[in-house]
Order: sequence, then C-alpha cells, then structure tokens
Amino acid sequence: MQNPIQRLVCTFGQRSYGQLPLFGVVATTTTNSTTARKSTKSVQPTIMANSIRQSSSSVLATESSNKGMIIINRPKALNAINLEMVRKIYKHLKKCEKSKSLLIIKGTGEKAFCAGGDIRALVEAGPTDESKSFFREEYTTNALIGNYKIPYIAIIDGITMGGGVGLSVHGKYRVATDRTLFAMPETAIGLFPDVGGSYFLPRLQGKLGLYLGLTGYRLRGADAFHAGIATHFCDVNQIPELETALLNCPDADDVPELLKKFHSTPEKAFTLEPVLEKINKNFAADSVEGILENLQADGSDWAKKTLETLCKMSPTSMKVTYRQLELGSQLSLAQCLIMEYRLAVRHLERSDFKEGVRALLIDKDQQPKWQPSTLADVSEEHVQWFFRKLPDTEELKL
Repeated sequence: MQNPIQRLVCTFGQRSYGQLPLFGVVATTTTNSTTARKSTKSVQPTIMANSIRQSSSSVLATESSNKGMIIINRPKALNAINLEMVRKIYKHLKKCEKSKSLLIIKGTGEKAFCAGGDIRALVEAGPTDESKSFFREEYTTNALIGNYKIPYIAIIDGITMGGGVGLSVHGKYRVATDRTLFAMPETAIGLFPDVGGSYFLPRLQGKLGLYLGLTGYRLRGADAFHAGIATHFCDVNQIPELETALLNCPDADDVPELLKKFHSTPEKAFTLEPVLEKINKNFAADSVEGILENLQADGSDWAKKTLETLCKMSPTSMKVTYRQLELGSQLSLAQCLIMEYRLAVRHLERSDFKEGVRALLIDKDQQPKWQPSTLADVSEEHVQWFFRKLPDTEELKL
C-alpha cells in the first residue's frame, strides 16, 4: 500500500515532531482497547510521548469528565486523513455531541493540524466506491461540524490545508497560532477547493476568497485570523494552558470568555492588506479570463506574480472553481457540499486531477500537462458537465 501523501505537502520536506500533550485524567479510545481513569482532580495536560509513540491509532478519541477531544495522530504524514480516519472522527463527533459539553480537535506534533487528504490513493484508485466514499463521508463530517450542537474548538496549530480546513473552518471556534499555515491549493493539482470551500471562501471579505481559491495563496500565522479563517489568535506557548482552561470550564457558556482571555491581538498587520484593493478590483471580473486581463492591465509587481501563479494552475480547475464559488455564495453549507460531491465524482472520472497529482506529488517534475491546456479551450459545456446532478441513488444525502 502506498504511503499517503496529503495535498501539496511535497514542499515541506523532512520534519521532526514534538511531544503531544494528553490529559492526565482521560478515557482514551483506540482501535484495540479502551482505558478509563477517574479522578476528582482538575484536568491538566501532561506529556505522554511514550503513549503516542506506542499508539497505532491514527485518531485518538479522548474524554475527560464531560469534555471531549479528538487528536489526529499521523505526524509523519503531517496528520493527513484517509477514509478510516474520517469514519473514526465522525463516530466520535456524534458520540460527543450527545454526551459532552464541548469538543476540542487538534493534531499531533508541532508541524500540522491536518495537511489534507490521502489524494494519491484516491487518484490511483479512480472512481471506485471507496474513493467516492472518502469524499461522501468527509463532506458528511464537514456538514456535521457546521451544525454542531455543542462548542467545537479547532486548534489549527501548524499546516492546515484541504481536508484539515474542512475539519476546522466550519466549527464555531478556530484558534490559530504563529505556526498556522493555511491554504486551499487544489487548483495546482487539477482539483477544486472542496470540503465546503464553496461556502466559506465567498463569505470572506471582498474578493479575498476567490483570490485564495484560485491562487492557493498561503496564509501564515496571524494572517489566518486577519482573513477571517480563524476566530482567535493565541501564542503557541499558551495553547496547553488554553486547553486546560477549556477542559476545566464548569459551563460551556464560559467558552467565549475563555477564548477571549487567551486571544492576543496580532502584532503584525495583515500581509495582504496593502493589496486588498487590488484583489477586490482585479478579481471582480465576470470570468477567469477577465481576471487575467485585469492583472495584465494592472502591471504591478504583485499583479505580475499573481498572473504567473495563475498561469501554472489547471485551466479547467480555475473555471470550475470560479463557477463553484459564484454558486456557493448563494447556497447553504449543505447545498454547497452536495454540489461539491458532484464535482468530486466528476474529477475522479475525467479531469486534470490525476495529472496534477502525478506532476506535483508523484514524479514531482512540476510540469503538469493540463488538458485542455488553455482557458480558451475549456468550453462552457465542459464546465457545466462537472456540476450536473448525479443519479438519485448516488447523490450526497445530508
């Protein structure tokens, strides 16, 4: 079986991974066993690195009194998720929604919250029942998070891309740190910004969401907060203390005040602030071709770099993404995910997806051969094909 490769993490190289703070008082569920420990003392995060190294579970579902936590535990793969993991996460989310007062989700190690999905395996499998199941169950999990009945707190410390965005951005609270690295880089691999991208991206300020979706621009640290991706920003050294406070808060109604207490106003201004006006102006065009024309007319260094970036992306993916976000701006999250499932199935059947993954993640020659190779050759009929309704028995049911 191939080692899972998450979306666009090929540029990050080899990493070292820190220890994972776990609860000193916890009931930890793994695939093999369940160990319960009870105590009347307050919950404190403690270092249990040996337990993590010895655990073969890719998802650690921990509980303490009436609080729940999900820990994505694949640090060597930057916590990339696969179908088995999606199922474990969904199961624990459903359980905690009924029995807990709040839930925290985080990733193992210091490098990633979750860098995305196991796309290499999906591409190699093609439009099989299992590959379709991954998207179907992933999007179902995204919908659950978007309508979660108890406070949902995602600690997006480290790389947060693709599937990791879906596990965080739809929750009520998203806590970024100075190590956060956010991106939706799908157009570079012939895909589209999924996991609800059609819902949250067009709801960011101005044309910022369209810019992020088309270019895959990376937001680092406090920029995730400035952009509206994160609801709070916290110094990474205070995260263990924040977790302790959340695990010991007597009432879920105290969560907003606790997060406010640990939130620190970023010292640095939004990196994109100087070009927001240009983004809004150039990306207001009524087509992808129009955006490129605007950038050419702009002529600034920023416009030239942006144009260079867009010219590397799949022409089909850019046109699908433009239409997707345009439609998504008027749809509910559930409607967006239903639409995106249709797009996902079509991309498994016939798209630039396989070629993009080959060029960037498998052969790594960085020379994808897009088909069609130009925007002009991507017909309106072809774009519409991606959005066509599936047979009733195959549609995503939410």
